[in-house]
Amino acid sequence: MRRREFIGLLGAIAAWPQSALSDTAKKRPVIGRLAFPSKDADLFVRYNGQFLSGMRELHYTEGQDFDIVYRFADFRADRLPRLAAELVQLHPDVIVVRASLDAVAAKKATDTIPIVVGALGDPVALGLIASEARPGGNVTGITPYVKGLPAKQLELARELVPGATRIGLVDDVTDPKAHPQRLEIETTGRSLAIKVVSAEVRTAADIGPAYEALAAEGVEVIVVEQSTMLVVAHKPIAAVAAAKKVPTVYGYREHVEAGGLASYGVNLDWCYHRAAYFVDKILRGANPAELPVEFPTKLELVINLKTARALGLTVPPTLLARADEVIE
Repeated sequence: MRRREFIGLLGAIAAWPQSALSDTAKKRPVIGRLAFPSKDADLFVRYNGQFLSGMRELHYTEGQDFDIVYRFADFRADRLPRLAAELVQLHPDVIVVRASLDAVAAKKATDTIPIVVGALGDPVALGLIASEARPGGNVTGITPYVKGLPAKQLELARELVPGATRIGLVDDVTDPKAHPQRLEIETTGRSLAIKVVSAEVRTAADIGPAYEALAAEGVEVIVVEQSTMLVVAHKPIAAVAAAKKVPTVYGYREHVEAGGLASYGVNLDWCYHRAAYFVDKILRGANPAELPVEFPTKLELVINLKTARALGLTVPPTLLARADEVIE
């Protein structure tokens, strides 16, 4: 190249907009978000807000330090595999999902793109990871399923309704993390001489009939499993439980905030906020295979006294003293 042409080329480069030079030199990381609910669902907005808050605390600004592409299943589990495949075709740097239902679809779509799960239930049994300490693949995150927790929820039901011998279980047969909960509750029930009566649900439309069936079976109190669909349906469940006047125990506080009686479990807001930590590590070069799955450091007991009074229940003072939050 002649000297005059070379100098002209340098001048042309110098005239390029700085933004174009920046975009050429460094492309912003892309986060793929696969979600079972719709984009305007209240809990998706709540949890996604927690995740974005966590990213901001780690000094990431959306549109400046990273971009997000979303795919929503609109509460249709059968849509998740196709949407996961679409996300993979976009080659995001990391995929963030809410729970095991979404994680299974994402994992089937890719075994190379890192996947961070905000509420990862029973991941070893589902084949998503090799172990919590060393996941060994492309999936990691936070697990809300703590061994022994379903048994504690059953014991809480007995404390709220002393002497109960027939306890109902709302069993979401579509959620892969629900099966081990049912097994643990049934095992604990046998050890306490409690008859556990299960009612299977597949969609939110099944919740009303499930309560009808359990009421017909004469259950004295009901336990609702921790599942994606059931927490999304927290408001309809609380309404049905109130209409049937059946005391109900949950794993998530969202149910109690909507008018449910009591919950004992992890704080999902914390889980989704914490997911940002894993995304930060991965964007900085960490291998998800070596990022241990985390357990929440605290379980919380939340009781709704207004609901207890409506049900004619007297919550034992010892139980109130243990509560992390009492809703008046």
